[in-house]
Order: sequence, then C-alpha cells, then structure tokens
Amino acid sequence: MASNAKPMPSNFKVVHNDQLEAELTNAGKKLVVVDFTAKWCGPCQRFAPEFEKLPVQYPDAVFVKCDVDENPQSSSKNGIRAMPTFVFFRSNSKIDELRGAKLADLKRKVEKWLQPSSGGDQEDKTKHYMNLVSLIDKSSVECLNQSNEHDFEACLTNDDRYLESDCDEQLIITVGFIQNVKLHSLKITGPEGFVPKTVKIFINQIKTLDFDKAEKSEAVQVLDLTKDDVLEDVVIPLRFVKFQNVSSVTLFVRDNQGMEDTTRIRHLAFIGLPISTTNMGEFKRISGKSGESH
Repeated sequence: MASNAKPMPSNFKVVHNDQLEAELTNAGKKLVVVDFTAKWCGPCQRFAPEFEKLPVQYPDAVFVKCDVDENPQSSSKNGIRAMPTFVFFRSNSKIDELRGAKLADLKRKVEKWLQPSSGGDQEDKTKHYMNLVSLIDKSSVECLNQSNEHDFEACLTNDDRYLESDCDEQLIITVGFIQNVKLHSLKITGPEGFVPKTVKIFINQIKTLDFDKAEKSEAVQVLDLTKDDVLEDVVIPLRFVKFQNVSSVTLFVRDNQGMEDTTRIRHLAFIGLPISTTNMGEFKRISGKSGESH
C-alpha cells in the first residue's frame, strides 16, 4: 500500500552522525535554521509539526532537524544546554539563537534574517566586514562590575539574555582576539534606558584598566550614544584608521541613557576583519544601517 505521507520539501533536512557541518556548507549563503531537539523532550515533539511547516512558508531558507543524542559533537560545539534550541547560521557562521518552542518568536527571527537590508550607501561601507565573535579569545575576557546572574557571555549572542552591571551603572569590558584585527565598528543594543550612553574605547592595553584610570586616561575614541545608535539594525562606526592593528579592545561604559542604577547590554558585536584573512568563509557578513557616533 502506498504511503500517505507527503514528501518533505528539499529545504528540509535531518542530520545524523554529526553531519551538520556538511549541511551548513551545502547551504552556501542561505539562511539555515537548525532545530536542536530530542526524542525524549516533550515540548520538542509537540513543536515538531510546526517546525516542519516552515520550509514551505520560507522556501529561501534551509531548515535542519538535529537530534542532540544522535549528533553529540554538533550539539556540544554549539553550546546546546536545553531543548528545543534554534540556532541560525549563514555562510557556516552562527548569527543568532532562540531557546524555547515559541512559534511566533521563531518566525519573527526567520523573517528578520531573510529580510534584505535597506541600508543603501551606508550598508556598502560595512558589507565587507564580519562579526568577529569567533575570533574572541575567551580566556582573555575580563568584565569588571558584571552581575553574577547576567555576565559578559550573555551579550555575545543576540537573544533574550543580557549583560548587566552590578554595584552601579559602570562597566569595564576587555576583550582579546586570537589574532590581530582591524576594527571597523560596533553594535550595541539593550533595553531602553538601561543601554550605554558614554563609552570610552581603548586598545592594546598591557594591564587591565581600573575605573579611576579609565575615567582619567585618554581614549582612542569616545562614543556618546543616542537612542538611534543602539537600534537593532544600526552599526556604530569607529575611526577606522585608529583601529588598524588591534590585539585587544577595552570598553569603559561610564553611564546609561536613562540614569538607571544598572546598565544592560543585550548584544555587543565587534565588526571588522582579521588581519590574516585565510578563510573568509568562517566569518559572517554584516548588514544594517550605519549609526553615527558623536
């Protein structure tokens, strides 16, 4: 007897034996949405029929189902700690993440990453640069006055988590890179009022700055951010000539835009190029409208 099951569309994949990397490579520059799931996960199984409808609704994206037990290396590499978790990729690079079986939220992110940018001429200035998150040397990261509940790692991916200061509104964030980079711009987002206002930027510091030194020392650049600078699709340009050979960058967040007791950063991205660009396929291209620093 012939099966009544409808064949799945060609942009729906199920991976086995840790073959996720191969599917990401095959997808080229297309958006790839990976559902990290498990047979024993009730919410995963209830949500599965909804996920399987998405390839028809969004034919320009690729949808991949990845069972964490059948693909342990892929799950570990992507830091999967709860199911379902949906991870978004383009050009073999992770660009976003969503936890939990919320169809509306998932569709919103799919549509966000499928939308063509409307940045015009300003976008042309950033389209050749990449999010340098994969070049961050996590062993070198220091974040002074961070909250134990909301630490720096939370702001490296663009999801609902956030970095929050602890005792007051100030933060000192130091990030080293595994190889020197040219730093072109930043992305900084956060909840209204809590997002940074004044940010002093230092590079290649031999010793970690404390708050007194950060306040008194001359910065390479000082940003005076407005509400328009910290929107989701805005890139904050830096004085590129000053950031041509960066081994580490330090951000001193002096205050926030709403004079709140603490500062929160939902997403912090460093945008630029590695000085030795041997494998450009490892980095994600940046799109969006340029903001203005003051």
